[in-house]
Amino acid sequence: MRTTDEDVASVVGRMRRVGGRRDGLGVFNAVYVEVTRAVGRQLAANGFEDAETAARLAVRFANRYLKAVEDDAKGRQAPASWRPLLRMRAHRDIHPLQFALAGVNAHVGHDLPLAVVDTCRATGCEPPALAADFDRVGEILTAVEERVREELMPGPDLLELADPLTHVVGSWSLDRARDAAWAAARLLWALRGRPDAYEECVRRLDAGVGLIGRCLLTPVGRRS
Repeated sequence: MRTTDEDVASVVGRMRRVGGRRDGLGVFNAVYVEVTRAVGRQLAANGFEDAETAARLAVRFANRYLKAVEDDAKGRQAPASWRPLLRMRAHRDIHPLQFALAGVNAHVGHDLPLAVVDTCRATGCEPPALAADFDRVGEILTAVEERVREELMPGPDLLELADPLTHVVGSWSLDRARDAAWAAARLLWALRGRPDAYEECVRRLDAGVGLIGRCLLTPVGRRS
């Protein structure tokens, strides 16, 4: 790594090249560009306890998403957590907010715990050493997610409890997903010396996150 800012900036550049599509993947990609730029600003402002390690985490986190997109584009099978969004991104009866949350679900639920483990292996630290900066990244994600919900959710006339879109997007919580990601990272780290158990845990985590993604992408009909 040359400098933290250059590395995060290069990741943003790669994301911008992904974001040309006007579909469900493009919706999530725009959200993630915003998140990554916010992380870069916090790095520049010394907003993390360990800027270098936080930058390593941010880059490894982003690379897992970009690898899933690349695999799909080249006909290789992407992780199960990403398949619902990648396969349904052109569906006309899925609302943009659902696409945004499905992407965040895949990225936080699957990619984030693996990125924590990747970073710990690369730096020689253990997950507790990343806890404060993990939480800081989570705060940035939460702030962006709240804004996205406000911008993409239809008007008050549709915010009825029985409305399908309200039910679907209200059934998922970023806070709970972050908690689960941290627990998964701790578990995977504890299993790192047992390859069979580690790989089984990763497969089951991937499948479970993918199932949640399928539920989030339940077609509810597009609204103007």
